[in-house]
Amino acid sequence: MKPNPRTLKYSRLDHQYLWHPFTQMKEWIDRIPVIIESGKGVYLRDTEGKRYLDGTSSIWVNIHGHRHPEINRSIKHQIDRIAHSTFLGLSHVPAIRLAEKLVKLAPRGLTKVFYSDNGSTAMEVAVKMAVQFWQYQGKAARKKQQFLTLTNAYHGDTVGTMSLGGIPLFHDAFKSLFYKTIRIEAPYCYRCPLGLTYPECGIACLEKLEMNLKNHSERIAGIVMEPAIMAAGGMIPIPGGYLGRIRELATRHDVLLILDEVATGFGRTGRMFASQHEKVTPDLMAVAKGLTGGYLPMAATLTTERIFNAFLGRYDEFKTFFHGHSFTGNPVAAAAGLANLRIFKNERTLINVRTKIKMMKKLLEPMQELPMVGDVRQVGLIGILELVQDKIRKTPFPLAQRRGIRVCEEAGNRGLLIRPLGNILVLMPPLSVSDKELIRMVSILKKSILSVDWK
Repeated sequence: MKPNPRTLKYSRLDHQYLWHPFTQMKEWIDRIPVIIESGKGVYLRDTEGKRYLDGTSSIWVNIHGHRHPEINRSIKHQIDRIAHSTFLGLSHVPAIRLAEKLVKLAPRGLTKVFYSDNGSTAMEVAVKMAVQFWQYQGKAARKKQQFLTLTNAYHGDTVGTMSLGGIPLFHDAFKSLFYKTIRIEAPYCYRCPLGLTYPECGIACLEKLEMNLKNHSERIAGIVMEPAIMAAGGMIPIPGGYLGRIRELATRHDVLLILDEVATGFGRTGRMFASQHEKVTPDLMAVAKGLTGGYLPMAATLTTERIFNAFLGRYDEFKTFFHGHSFTGNPVAAAAGLANLRIFKNERTLINVRTKIKMMKKLLEPMQELPMVGDVRQVGLIGILELVQDKIRKTPFPLAQRRGIRVCEEAGNRGLLIRPLGNILVLMPPLSVSDKELIRMVSILKKSILSVDWK
């Protein structure tokens, strides 16, 4: 069916002027893209009038559905007052109130909030705070300038956060720009590098990390990781007990723990923050994505009194944290964040999502029987299917075969928008998804898998 004139017009203009993120543009310009025009609830509508289920929460940011009236009202009300004023040397009510709410919801001990505008910058802030903190702890501590990170990690796309990352496809081209880190093999229970089985393994993959802390803690500023699940690195669940052990080791060796809750924060795992499942308080925690309910770019780095107090001094000591953005603490984004948190309370989002997590588990489990599905895993309201060409050997399909992309294209034809990570299929709906909508999403996903030619 031929696209309508509006779709063709905007497709032509897109091809002429735009460069899309994480998109092979040679393929992009050879086809007419889906051009989203509106959204409501868990649905998106394109310029052709076709509706799609938003199976990625618009890349993991949308929590309560599109055009939620509470967030809409809050943004409109704030715009009628002021859209932006600098946060450098000034303050304003929405950012103050949002910081208070975040501290009350965060793991106990995180008491200060530093605003930025996206997950990458929130992690940059955490890293810079950690390094500068150790500069003020005496001469011996000034050597603590390296970070201990995990393979398969993803913490953002800036040079600083790519230095922490461990995904060769994304990062290798920029290696000459990176600062040095100590990289440890990440836990990956489906493909355990030690050939062991959880929980009988006793989390043996932590031994190398512990050895590095014993031998090199005098130069390690912090341990950086994603709690509960390594997201863009392949949707790899972190085994239970791993984070708690990391916290113990970091404390014992006087190393800061930096948690990247950009993808896991705001209810995605069934708790407000994933670290709360193991009652862990990090020294620094980055949040973004769901902070404004998926409406506006805003992020925050939360930290402790210990770290904050290290930066206090006379003007001429220059202990100031010299970092900031023009739109730091934007009032409209803060107003959206406050509305987001009100919805959590008023609609009992965390209670309701735990029921949906159980339903997703029940719906996904039968997928394990499909011959091309090697592993079915789930963390909170994140469903993951890993595609393989040999279930016994766990042999992945060559990326050049585009298996994951082909499944997602089939799903799009059937009205479900999802995006693969290579051979990894990810279903991450808004937390507001209804039972009926969730059932339909999984049904479309299964039909799409079966419709692909796997020969």
